[in-house]
Amino acid sequence: MSTEKQPVGVVGVGWVGLVTAACFAELGHPVIARDIVSEKVESLSRGETTIHEPGLDELLARNAERLVFTTDMGELLEGARLLFVCVDTPPTVSGDADLSRVRSVVEELRADGDHVLVMKSTVPAGTGESIRREMPGLSYVSCPEFLKEGSAVEDFMHPDRVVIGADAGDEEAARAVAALYEPLGGEIVRTDVASAEMIKLASNAFLATKISFINEIANVCEEVGADVGEVSRGMGLDERIGPSFLRAGIGYGGSCFPKDVTALKMLAGNTGYHFQLLNAVIEVNELQKRRVIGKLQGRLGSLVGKRVALLGLAFKPDTDDMREASSLVLAARLQGEGAEVVAYDPVADERAADLLPAVEMSGSGLEALEGADAAVLVTEWPEFAKLDWSEAAGRMARPLLVDGRNFLDGDVLRAAGFEYEGIGIPTAVRQEA
Repeated sequence: MSTEKQPVGVVGVGWVGLVTAACFAELGHPVIARDIVSEKVESLSRGETTIHEPGLDELLARNAERLVFTTDMGELLEGARLLFVCVDTPPTVSGDADLSRVRSVVEELRADGDHVLVMKSTVPAGTGESIRREMPGLSYVSCPEFLKEGSAVEDFMHPDRVVIGADAGDEEAARAVAALYEPLGGEIVRTDVASAEMIKLASNAFLATKISFINEIANVCEEVGADVGEVSRGMGLDERIGPSFLRAGIGYGGSCFPKDVTALKMLAGNTGYHFQLLNAVIEVNELQKRRVIGKLQGRLGSLVGKRVALLGLAFKPDTDDMREASSLVLAARLQGEGAEVVAYDPVADERAADLLPAVEMSGSGLEALEGADAAVLVTEWPEFAKLDWSEAAGRMARPLLVDGRNFLDGDVLRAAGFEYEGIGIPTAVRQEA
């Protein structure tokens, strides 16, 4: 009896697609991954990864013999029955999800009853129904991804749940997809397609709501003399609330939360329902990024001619993703106020340089701080916790740091000679600095 595992096809080898392909190969499946960008396919075929994700390089190298990268849709269709669609669905000008890449893929598929379209891309509820209506012979399964950048490999290999949505007539296809994930041990949630699509959007919208809520609490804490760290700790011990996503900072970013929250708001709006809560979540997040400017002005006065260092540029550590990164807003606002901006990120510097051409890029944290009038910690890279802050204080024109992630120890920074200000720190503490 053959023990060879079923081949898997992946359409789109961006962040989600590449992690999906590498992890299925690690599980022993032959994987054929197709992308329309020939340069990306050529790089991956040479063993050169195109994104930064911990553990991904090792998986790709270890499973190189099981992985085939191609630009040929015919080769993909010939080699695999289960086709995981992992293409981008960015927001349009209206805020709705742009499904043009999804539609392009669907048009190339064969509605022959032999292939199964497994939708990994985040799409609005109703997308699966629309596709099935247009291509009634196509088997369709919704299997949204719940991977976090920076821990995507771990999340894939140890899922807390796997959501599989299928409607009447596609039960066999759903069982085939579920069989791929059964070795991972996570709970498999079987539901209909529309509910599976909504689970993804609702999950991200809820997490974004927690972030905006604790940031609002942090702002109130600053006014009433409370410590948001203590508040969030006390809240998080309530099992109904939990500690996750209750860390105050300068707002969320990345490829998922901003896009999915807006997409859900627009999905509701297109039905005539006004999702008022999500409007507030979005507004709070945008304003939070700008509060840093007020903190700097409170210490420095006018920012005209001031040199401000941004420590970290990626939207979160352990990734080079700059999509919706807070650093983009901060850099633009600082320059709008007349400041000179210098920055350092250990991984995202090349991507950031293309997006921030007027920002001076440095080769290290200490280099970025040289001669700076202030610094803002934007991304909580571990190396910043290990920085020699006493040396940093000596290099700066004025040792002032706004910790946008409450990542550093304020007492340690003050002992090193810094004026330290975090998010949600009591006003009395800030005035002591």
